[in-house]
Amino acid sequence: MRTESSIVQVAMNRHGVVGRRGFLKSLGLGAAGLAAGGLAPLGLTDLLTLRADELRKRQSACILLWMSGGPSQMETFDPKPGTANGGETKVVETAVPGISIAEGWEKTAGVMKDVALIRSMTNKEGNHQRADYQLHTGYVPTATLKHPGLGSIAACELGDSGFDLPHMVAIGGPTVGAGFLGAEYEPFIVPNVQRPPDNAQARVPVERFQRRLGLLNQLEKAGFEQAGGADRVRDHRALYKQTSKMVLSPRMKAFDLDQEDSAIRDAYGRTPFGQGCLLARRLVESGVTFVEVRCGGWDTHNQNNERVGKLAGQVDPGFATLINDLKGRGMLDRTLIVWMGEFGRTPKINATAGRDHFPRVFNVALAGGGVKGGQVVGASSADGTEVQDRPVTVPDLMASICKSLGVDAEKENQTAIGRPIRIVDGGKPVAELFA
Repeated sequence: MRTESSIVQVAMNRHGVVGRRGFLKSLGLGAAGLAAGGLAPLGLTDLLTLRADELRKRQSACILLWMSGGPSQMETFDPKPGTANGGETKVVETAVPGISIAEGWEKTAGVMKDVALIRSMTNKEGNHQRADYQLHTGYVPTATLKHPGLGSIAACELGDSGFDLPHMVAIGGPTVGAGFLGAEYEPFIVPNVQRPPDNAQARVPVERFQRRLGLLNQLEKAGFEQAGGADRVRDHRALYKQTSKMVLSPRMKAFDLDQEDSAIRDAYGRTPFGQGCLLARRLVESGVTFVEVRCGGWDTHNQNNERVGKLAGQVDPGFATLINDLKGRGMLDRTLIVWMGEFGRTPKINATAGRDHFPRVFNVALAGGGVKGGQVVGASSADGTEVQDRPVTVPDLMASICKSLGVDAEKENQTAIGRPIRIVDGGKPVAELFA
């Protein structure tokens, strides 16, 4: 006799999630197998619900460390010492024999057994805004459609609707939003990591707060909604529903870094980025699905080495301590960490000792979430101008992130006008990451 669990397994595609191609087969098995066992047959909605519940119980999470501006691959994880394009950067050996990275990343070098480096990322978008959008959504921007960012997709696919904190949190500034998924999955922005969000604290008694929400609902229903603003009222209500749960939640203490031991705060680094990584760990530990920690300043058109050195001094301890902290708490296997920016920098140093935009070759680092660490995927040429081995595209990277989280990259979400849009348009997961 087939159980509900075995039928769901039949429906799963190669990514380990329920796909359209498995629906008909699984529905047939559900009708035959479960009926034979005296159970009601499973329908399409039942299968989706079972799979969604399974994913949520797994509590998969992702922390995106976003290097805004485009980090130089030469001064991070793909150095070229002793070459004309390599500049003054020296290398440091890592905990994995044969893998070297740029100086300034010594703490990351120490956790390299848990890190996988992709040195053969390649793309065509060299404009900050367009590339930022693409690396967050998997799509190039268009004038007619706003695609959801990866964090909002994860919140939609993995987040429990009954959870009382936002499932998508952006630390350090705004990021790509929920697009056509709607207000319910918009990122909650934490601009200042040094203090808890002051716009999410109850300033009146709970009973009075709830009465105010009830009055707001009545006013919207009696006026704006009946006048043709139903869509906006729906989004407004979703936002207020989420906010009200958050304001009253005991989990709000996750935002209070003062509850952490001073030593662990020092280990992350007493910088906005380092403390942002600590907050990300606290949020994921509390049940948040996706956290983005932003670090700006990587647009190094001049004085590249000096500026990257200062940035590495902030990011290196935060990145490495986050890996160690999650691992020590038994959370790394279910939490994917992605370090990346919108593109890389030109191999050739310019007249102002800087490097310019270069999407043709750049690097990404991943850890946790089932990713096999201690390896390098792909390679750039000796002078850094071309991908020499194993090119990885943006859709490939997005499909790999989906695979790690258990999200069906081929699933189609519907826009407001009923247009089906795949979570990832093409691309295949990078198999080496999960070998």
